[in-house]
Amino acid sequence: MKFGKTVVKCRVPILVIAILLMVPSAIGMAATRINYDMLTYLPEDMDTVKGQDILMEDFGKGAFSFIIVEGMEEEAVAEMKAAIEKVDHVDTALWYDSVMDLSVPMELLPDKLYEAFNSGEATMMAVFFDSSTSADETMEAIQEIKQVTERKCFVSGMSALVTDLKELCEKEEPIYVGIAVLLACGAMMLFMDNFLIPFVFLVSIGMSILLNMGTNYFLGEISYLTKALAAVLQLAVTMDYSIFLWHSYEEQREFLPDKKEAMAEAIHKTLTSVVGSSVTTVAGFIALCFMSFTLGKDLGIVMAKGVVLGVIGCVTTLPSLILVLDGLLLKTRHRSLIPSTEKLAGVITKYFPVFLVLFAAILVPAYIGYQETSKEVYYELSDSLPEDLDNIIANTKLQETFDVGSTHMVLTDMSVPTEDKRAMMKEMEQVEGVKYVLGLESVVGPLIPEEMIPDSVRSILQSDNWELMLINSEYKTASDEVNDQIDGLNKILKKYDQKGMLIGEAPCTKDMIEVTDRDFKVVNAVSIVAIFFIILIVERSLTLPVILVAVIEFAIFINLGLPHYTGTSLPFIAPICISTIQLGATVDYAILMTTRYKSERHEGRKKREAVATALAASIPSVVVSAMGLFAATFGVAVYSDIDMISSLCMLMARGAIISMFSVILALPAMFMLFDRVICATSMGMKKKANKKVEVTV
Repeated sequence: MKFGKTVVKCRVPILVIAILLMVPSAIGMAATRINYDMLTYLPEDMDTVKGQDILMEDFGKGAFSFIIVEGMEEEAVAEMKAAIEKVDHVDTALWYDSVMDLSVPMELLPDKLYEAFNSGEATMMAVFFDSSTSADETMEAIQEIKQVTERKCFVSGMSALVTDLKELCEKEEPIYVGIAVLLACGAMMLFMDNFLIPFVFLVSIGMSILLNMGTNYFLGEISYLTKALAAVLQLAVTMDYSIFLWHSYEEQREFLPDKKEAMAEAIHKTLTSVVGSSVTTVAGFIALCFMSFTLGKDLGIVMAKGVVLGVIGCVTTLPSLILVLDGLLLKTRHRSLIPSTEKLAGVITKYFPVFLVLFAAILVPAYIGYQETSKEVYYELSDSLPEDLDNIIANTKLQETFDVGSTHMVLTDMSVPTEDKRAMMKEMEQVEGVKYVLGLESVVGPLIPEEMIPDSVRSILQSDNWELMLINSEYKTASDEVNDQIDGLNKILKKYDQKGMLIGEAPCTKDMIEVTDRDFKVVNAVSIVAIFFIILIVERSLTLPVILVAVIEFAIFINLGLPHYTGTSLPFIAPICISTIQLGATVDYAILMTTRYKSERHEGRKKREAVATALAASIPSVVVSAMGLFAATFGVAVYSDIDMISSLCMLMARGAIISMFSVILALPAMFMLFDRVICATSMGMKKKANKKVEVTV
């Protein structure tokens, strides 16, 4: 109560401080680097990651791209190559004139070399950068290459992909926030009893969001996915806390005529309920930090921080705004559109066996679909982007014109004899789907002494410690075929060189598949166990945590099972994130109803009466909360051209509605079925309930 009185007393200074904090927050948000490369979140102890570091340290090369040129004379291509090499952070451009003078006809090259870089009227050059794949310098270089070539060529590769992704995100992200705010505000205006209060909520939550995004500066960088989702998720999840405070304030105004006293009491009551409610949500996000694929840690920390800041804003900034605008708020009240739910609650509790049968009937196919969906996800990052994006067009050209689906790089120790390297290359070229292997040996051939190799060529493919080879594959990154191919290539590589490393987008993606498959199980288990124990402590019951988690997990099974039955493939990150986000964000619906049910039984009311009263009292809050989450995410899901973002938002929107129905229909049925067990296993509940019943009888 003392905290509430302090907030009321200091409402003006609180608002002044909140407004002043927006300035450094905006600066911090603008200065926070955004990472657009998913592969950088792989564990650092993997060979693919170590190999990338070696490529950078020993060869001075990080990013790599193929540039396809069509219908251009050889001299013009040479001029374009020279212009590309002048671009900042372009280390080397490797083309025909890197090894032969243009006066020598290309047709005199060995067939393998000629076909590697030529097809019909198209030719191809390999470009190496002296900065990493997703470094700002690399993305700027890609943009400059497009300018100096006047877009007469097609730039493929991971660096070009993240460059296009960055452009698309920067264009879409402000619209995401606008759509989320507009639809969430509309939902609140419809389902609440005041036209102005949704805008007050948005101002308060907006300040918390900006503070959260600004403090990300201290993390160094965040992923584009985190940046795109954080504001939308924080708005959707923390809107509930604002609703709790407003309802509590309205309730206190009926008993306490002085608005300051009413607000102090409302803050006191809200702080208790909101802290308890937010703990489960924070636990869901913290569970993501247990992923080996550290994108989960990135998203988990930012969102957990956002929820905490949202709670702080709810009991400081929001009460201050409400008190300052109290006069206007009184004038903009209207009747709530949500009708009385007592009859509906009575029907649900009366026919509860029907909902138990439905629960049992849907559970098995939902769980089967849930299991299958996690196996049917896609990992190719380009699959989540629009087909008309420059990089997607370039990759399609590369595959159609040169039959190259992916490119691997091999690092072999310089101590490996030349004969062994040649034998290894021959074996690798026999692996199914491998078009060719290019190294120093294939460039100069066995008849030319190594001493005669030009330094310009040697520096591209050799360092003091390592030799670099390129392998072009017919198979697309993340396909089963390329993963089998990588296993075969690694087996050959290790036979000749135990220290050798196979790196590149496809090997990194294969590692990502293995890591995230394990992460899905770990994160799911951690979130369930954490939330189970939180509910156990809050409700002081052995059975209620099992029932509540089961009801929300049932909703998650349906939500993640539907893509399997509709033939929809999800991005790999979606099942991992949604299983924890939906559990953490919507288990509050179940806790709200459970707390009221326990209270009713604690006071001695009979089972059906207690369940019906708890259900009738909870339906409006659950509906408003679920519709807020739905509204904030559904619009973004429909609008976004980035499937990674669209899929996650659609799953969150649908999950909110499914969880709402699960809590309203399945949870009361569980209370009716297990009431005796719940009373027997919940601290103090049985004794109080029985005592009251005996007195009334």
